[in-house]
Amino acid sequence: MRVENIVFLLEERSSKNLIDSIVPKILPDGVAHYSYSFDGKTDLEQNIARKMRGWLKPNTVFLVMRDQDSADCKTVKKNLMAKCADSRVKAGRYLVRIACHELESFFLGDLDAVRAAGYKITLSKKFKNGYDKPDDLANASEELSKITGSAYRKIQGSRDISNFMKVDGSNKSVSFNMLVSGIRKLVG
Repeated sequence: MRVENIVFLLEERSSKNLIDSIVPKILPDGVAHYSYSFDGKTDLEQNIARKMRGWLKPNTVFLVMRDQDSADCKTVKKNLMAKCADSRVKAGRYLVRIACHELESFFLGDLDAVRAAGYKITLSKKFKNGYDKPDDLANASEELSKITGSAYRKIQGSRDISNFMKVDGSNKSVSFNMLVSGIRKLVG
């Protein structure tokens, strides 16, 4: 199947901001993207199958993404995969990606993008060399707020920072790099 469309089903508005900024850097010509944000993980999970089943454009693939938060990553992914399977969309035409632990881990993995977005960063002694494993931080949004002197705001910050993020594998967030490689896999 030649992919003509990729649809992103996302937990929240800040994820949509990220996707809408990075996806044009990834997609080949001729592939359109559509992104839909929901009002949190419960709303997302309740609507995955319906949204996928109701999509009428042919040659479409889907990517579902939500934050891990404090839940078990494997359990979250298994649950989301089951919701996708309930849609009756063929396996291989959808993919699930989890932001470990939360979207802000992606931003901590690319501090150059945070700086380029205009944030002044003050790193603590603990993280003076940056965040080598941002996915391990259970409180990435708090940490991002702290290092920006409380200047970071979730919706505006996701829009600003995402514009400067690299999709070349240099991000220190493994889950961000898995998202990018997953998009490439789906449309490739």
